[in-house]
Amino acid sequence: MAVLASVSTTAHADTPWTLVATYPHDPAAFTEGLFFHGGVMYESTGLEGQSDIRKVSLKTGKVIERRVLEPRYFGEGIVNWGDRIISLTWRHRQGFLWNLKDFKPVGAFRYEGEGWGMTQDGRSLIMSDGTAQLRFLDPVELTEQRRITVTWNGRAVERLNELEWVRGEIWANIWYDTRIARIDPRTGAVIDWIDVAALRKAAGVTDTEAVANGIAYDAAKDRVFVTGKNWPKLFEIRVGK
Repeated sequence: MAVLASVSTTAHADTPWTLVATYPHDPAAFTEGLFFHGGVMYESTGLEGQSDIRKVSLKTGKVIERRVLEPRYFGEGIVNWGDRIISLTWRHRQGFLWNLKDFKPVGAFRYEGEGWGMTQDGRSLIMSDGTAQLRFLDPVELTEQRRITVTWNGRAVERLNELEWVRGEIWANIWYDTRIARIDPRTGAVIDWIDVAALRKAAGVTDTEAVANGIAYDAAKDRVFVTGKNWPKLFEIRVGK
């Protein structure tokens, strides 16, 4: 079988990657958030009436634990902090706190604008809202600390979506783009891009809404996982030279 790898389609050389492994992924999952913790995958899905938060077996793709959101909510990004999961909704300006172990609700909070992706750097929660800005939130008070504007060659990068903290960088999916932005968390400048167009093709999806969206990092084993909305596969890739 041929080794799947990145192919640059831009004027500059994107960050190279190679495929390490392929795992099953629920094709009905409209993926909005993803993170790896304690040997399992945590995922949030969107669409009104279909949104949930789930704990998933990496190897089998089977759902181990699930919490369904109220039908009026469109689920968005999730992140872990201590013994909790923090989740966003799209346009309701409503966030929720869940027990990491059993997904029982333990709190709620409000924010301005839309909720898209989430991650954390060990000090702050980091949130995207569909614009070129990323918000840093106090992980306990859930209040905004600061913002950065993400730029590439001095131009704002809009539609920042699902987020992941990887090796001291913020990685972000871009809505309707196959590229992942590697962002300097201090300045907001894009360091480089990771183009996963080959993975979307390998997933066999053709729907325009089945975009690349979902990045998870296993820091203990230095593993990167990526997937997309309604993709039947989740991919482990090795990134870098």
